[in-house]
Amino acid sequence: MNRVLLAGGEAIMPDGSVKTADIAVEGHSIKAVGDIPTEWRPDRIINCQDKLIMPGMINTHTHAAMTLFRSYADDMLLMDWLQQKIWPAEAKLTADDVYWGTLLAIAEMIKTGTTTFADMYFFMNDVAKAVEESGIRAVLARGMAGVAPTGAQALDESELFFRDWHGAAEGRISVMLGPHAPYTCPPDYLSKVVDLAHKLEAEIHIHLSETDREVADCKRQYGKSPILLMRDVGVLDCGVLAAHCVHLSEEDIAVMAEKNVRVAHNPGSNMKLASGIAPVPALLKAGICVGLGTDGTASNNNLDMLEEIRLSALLHKMETSDPTAIPASVAVDMATCQGARALAMEGCIGKLEPGYRADIIALDMKQVHWYPRHDRMSLLAYAAHASDVHTVLVDGRILLDNRQLTTIDEERLVHEVQKRGMRLVNA
Repeated sequence: MNRVLLAGGEAIMPDGSVKTADIAVEGHSIKAVGDIPTEWRPDRIINCQDKLIMPGMINTHTHAAMTLFRSYADDMLLMDWLQQKIWPAEAKLTADDVYWGTLLAIAEMIKTGTTTFADMYFFMNDVAKAVEESGIRAVLARGMAGVAPTGAQALDESELFFRDWHGAAEGRISVMLGPHAPYTCPPDYLSKVVDLAHKLEAEIHIHLSETDREVADCKRQYGKSPILLMRDVGVLDCGVLAAHCVHLSEEDIAVMAEKNVRVAHNPGSNMKLASGIAPVPALLKAGICVGLGTDGTASNNNLDMLEEIRLSALLHKMETSDPTAIPASVAVDMATCQGARALAMEGCIGKLEPGYRADIIALDMKQVHWYPRHDRMSLLAYAAHASDVHTVLVDGRILLDNRQLTTIDEERLVHEVQKRGMRLVNA
């Protein structure tokens, strides 16, 4: 059994405090934090002096293979972006393209400190293979559009994907159902998704209330907001990870709290697409779980969760004219512990605690922007760089060792994605 000792680092404790503590990893799990048994012997010791040790960050919403469209379609409205650029390019995707695009996303996530991500896309068997081979943790959903000719096929593929991959890769892969959004999945189709969710005991990952146009169209067509429509169709009874949730009424928020809807907040993508600002302080006040996500790199354009931490802390201060709206510690919690809750993994990941899975990252604090060290949590939220990520473990396996990927051939990867990305967007 693999044993790793992270020695001499400053660790973020479950209560948010920071203490110097050795961390013992045995197999897939954290064996001890601080008080290491004297008889315990590691196979490897990693010197973590001048490093901040924390739970791996959790990206609660992305479309990983969209790395292939990074920088292709920028500075556009959401529906124009989808209809004129993204959907036509996606129509050319092959399974191999999705594998390599996903692997590119995973490489970027590992190098920037993300250890778990929630993905919604297609060719999901190939996404799962990239996850399995790379060693990262993921919650995967086959995207479904009921208005598309492939709507019925997507339901069948989702069921098969769930049966084949849920709990696979030694438990690192979980599967949800992924109806895209109310504007691509009418109520009769969503009813079929709900039936399948109950049959499989699966949860649902869906985009909700992302733009004011989406909400207005939903009210015009169905006489209610997307949140209330999801309640009435039964979606919210399945356990829901709801991406975006930007345009919400007080009634929407009350329903979300009642139904334990978990939110994936994507500040960078929402800002870039001018979708609006999600009412995160109000959601948190209502007791709603809010995790952080990047969305896809075609609308962000990176997978840097440290950037999302910083944006979430700053954006809501500006929106509310309240500098205490989202403190640094809350923003970090949204990227770790709250992210775990959002993905229904509370008690498994998101904390440095014995018995939890050993999804751990170490950030190098020797760079000049880490000085003076008055407040480690503040430095993490407002000053840290993605390039500070030094070591990454997932399930106790070292995936980034002194900033070097251990499971991915980076040279071959960039060659493949450059070639494939250019093919997809050129006639």
